[in-house]
Amino acid sequence: MAESALILIISLLLDQLLGEPRRFHPLVGFGWCAHRLESLLNRETQTFPRLAGLFALLILTLPLIVSLHLLAGYLSYDGLLEVVVLYLAIGHKSLVEHARAVLKPLEQGKLQTARTHLSYIVSRDVQCLQQQAVITATIETVIENSNDAVFAAIFWYLIAGAPGVLCYRLVNTLDAMWGYKNKRFLGFGWAAAKFDDVLNWIPARLTVITFAFFGCFNKVLRTAFAQGALCSSPNAGPVMAAGASSLNIRLGGAAYYQQKLIAKPILGYGNMPDVSDINRAITLINKSLLLWIGVISFVAIISQVL
Repeated sequence: MAESALILIISLLLDQLLGEPRRFHPLVGFGWCAHRLESLLNRETQTFPRLAGLFALLILTLPLIVSLHLLAGYLSYDGLLEVVVLYLAIGHKSLVEHARAVLKPLEQGKLQTARTHLSYIVSRDVQCLQQQAVITATIETVIENSNDAVFAAIFWYLIAGAPGVLCYRLVNTLDAMWGYKNKRFLGFGWAAAKFDDVLNWIPARLTVITFAFFGCFNKVLRTAFAQGALCSSPNAGPVMAAGASSLNIRLGGAAYYQQKLIAKPILGYGNMPDVSDINRAITLINKSLLLWIGVISFVAIISQVL
């Protein structure tokens, strides 16, 4: 446990110092392969789209996970390999940078620039969004992706090491690419979406509990699970509701996706968010990450003493 805690801290420091690789990120290459395979297998004439999607997911993930496991077995010390894999899996700095890229033009009154930066991190239609909607969408994606890019990655590393966090990030990437409930991906993306739901179930609820520590604990928990049950995602809903409740703001509501208006429940309670709440959301994530590091380090120290 002590070694895992040290590897986690080093990986997080690397993320803060280096951020995401600028020239070539392995997940970008993986995404390119996933896109090519999907274009080959996901045809309109496909009789069994769910099976095709499951086959594609297994072809893309299993060889990489098994190869990493075998490589670790050949190394006399696999700590460096784990640091690299965990560093590439965690996207804390990138998440904050994307949020601040929207925040800065909003503070300068440059709404169109803010919309452009927002379009890089959300799948909804952004060109007609007014400032309030841009703020809301930014906070929603920051809170939701804090679980995907930070806390769930840490959880699966602690549970199953480098192969575990690799498996999680690959499935999570496929869900982001294929997990849409539209004509093209409803069948083909089913396996990626279900696998991601399963892998995120426990981490999402740990994230909810973490956010509750920085708000009215019992009220945040009640709100998160009551409102989260109304959302289409069993994990993103509770996480966003918990984050909004902890910040004492309201998120959610109807939004356009691919020119179609999708009704979504209101999440959280309190006031509608303003520009300053983007920084408050970033601070909530930072404090939550510090809490995780503190708890993990404490457990590591106790395990060494005992």
